[in-house]
Amino acid sequence: MHAVPLEAHRGQSRSHRRGSEAWNLAAVHTFDDMSTLIETVADEMAREGYPDKDQFSMRLSLEEAIVNAVKHGHDGDPNLAVQVRYRVSFGRVLVEVEDEGPGFDPYQVDDPFDPENLTRPCGRGLFLMRHYMTWIHFNERGNAVLLCKCRTAVEG
Repeated sequence: MHAVPLEAHRGQSRSHRRGSEAWNLAAVHTFDDMSTLIETVADEMAREGYPDKDQFSMRLSLEEAIVNAVKHGHDGDPNLAVQVRYRVSFGRVLVEVEDEGPGFDPYQVDDPFDPENLTRPCGRGLFLMRHYMTWIHFNERGNAVLLCKCRTAVEG
């Protein structure tokens, strides 16, 4: 997974062509920037006809990924940018969230459902991303996650 350099300014997004597929790029510094970006992705999903449950899954997972990047990767420093690339197509949505921190090993995060961890606030975001996305992938360093949500069939 390679990050595309961001030249976007705070809270703004732009499009970048990589091969024949367009990636939208955004820099997130604050939780306000995050909210705007999440709504932008959800709006694009709605325009592509994704069901509400897919939009909910992406909203929740993207929020968790960005909050983790700001909180853990950047220790809340608004001078650091969380780089987000996303692409919404008919069949799937891909979103990459990368922070400037040292990274972590996602396989070493404690299971939030183990009895000794039930009252701990950590680990639930990663669990939710794994549950709601079709798949997720971390880079080797552990400072970037690629989220994939494939369109689900509309029941009814």
